[in-house]
Amino acid sequence: MDVIKGLDAGNSSARLQAALAAGTRADPALAGALVARCAVEPDFFVRDMLTWALTRLPAEVTVPLLRAELGGARAQARSQALHTLSKIADRSVWPAITGALLHDTDDEVARAAWRTAAGLVPDEQRADLAGELVTELGRGDRSVRQSLSRALIDLGDVTETALGPALHDDDPAIAAHARATLRLLRDPDAGFDLAADEATRIVALDHVDR
Repeated sequence: MDVIKGLDAGNSSARLQAALAAGTRADPALAGALVARCAVEPDFFVRDMLTWALTRLPAEVTVPLLRAELGGARAQARSQALHTLSKIADRSVWPAITGALLHDTDDEVARAAWRTAAGLVPDEQRADLAGELVTELGRGDRSVRQSLSRALIDLGDVTETALGPALHDDDPAIAAHARATLRLLRDPDAGFDLAADEATRIVALDHVDR
């Protein structure tokens, strides 16, 4: 099978098969084509297979190619590169997770950056990262907020201190998100929806009483 041709096929099933073949073959020569396809592939399942194929290749081949995508103009290239780097889990990537990525205007890029950063951050920089992430509280829809809460929870105890000022923020969305995250930090089994709804009620009552 000509994998490179298959990756550009018009049919998503053909592209999926090509990505599977690339991962099975695990030929480092295919790394460039796989990374390039990640930037433009419209199908979620194909993108997921592309990531799997890249994780099958040597990190010394894939990581430099993926890092180069982080500064690209195409949002999907940045988000997919971050997603793949999170799966490879090479801690040498940490310095490449910049503030620009953590605060990217594209929600999917930011979500991928939060997840990747939380997984790769050195222990001594966890508090700094938590402080950086809490500035994104209240952003986006429920799925975006859930992603941020998960990343903050992954950072552990340093998150509780970082959340402190936001618990009484004048913006109800920020305060509610902070409270929901704190609830989940203390009780991971609570579930995000339950924690978010409860936090919203508490914050609403708090603002009424002011």
